[in-house]
Amino acid sequence: MTDARFEGRVALVTGASRGIGFAIARRLVDEGARVCLTARKPEPLAEAVESLGGSDHAIGIAGKADDADHQGDAVEQTIEAYGRLDHLVNNTGINPAYGPMIDLDLGAAAKIFQVNVLAALAWTQQAYARWMREHGGSVVNVASVAGLKPAPGMGAYGASKRALLHVTEELGVELAPGVRVNSVAPAVVKTDFAKLLYEGKEADVSAGYPMRRLGDPGDIASAVAFLLSDDASWITGQNIVLDGGMTLTGGV
Repeated sequence: MTDARFEGRVALVTGASRGIGFAIARRLVDEGARVCLTARKPEPLAEAVESLGGSDHAIGIAGKADDADHQGDAVEQTIEAYGRLDHLVNNTGINPAYGPMIDLDLGAAAKIFQVNVLAALAWTQQAYARWMREHGGSVVNVASVAGLKPAPGMGAYGASKRALLHVTEELGVELAPGVRVNSVAPAVVKTDFAKLLYEGKEADVSAGYPMRRLGDPGDIASAVAFLLSDDASWITGQNIVLDGGMTLTGGV
């Protein structure tokens, strides 16, 4: 990368030890940022940090995304390590329940909303209170096309992502003009998280996309970097659909 849009900037990316979160962290580091990565498991998190160049470029703080103590500690350690916190990416998401919503275990549904919606709000509250209220910044929430229309078998996940889109809009209004809040809504991206949706049938799934391929984590990272950057300085409360044109054809 030759761009340095994030030179002197600091970002925190949740769920960043692999997949989309790691691709976002790498893109930001490549463009000059220093980044705090969070994830649940310490070992892959440490490996991700090392691959980004170690503490000169990145730090890792392990913990559960919906744990309030972890949230506050990660934000505080980021500011202590790098002196500021300009950007937040709420990437962590879970979907432990597949099948009809009518049969959904309500405990699983509560956990989905806790991690996918309330945790994203809580991370934003922490970043805002500890840095962005006074200094400004930008936030991107990683939603999903499943939040745009019914997605059979993924109803609770889709409902949580729909809620996250609304949270994005509300915060986009509330925190302007100092803090911008936007979201991206990917379709199927080739990650471990989405394997159930394409593994063993990638050609068939890709055929439903006008671009004739599934997403790559780098596709999402590029859009997130744009929304975080000053290039998007007049954009807030908006959602970018990243789906290779799939939703235009009626698919999910």
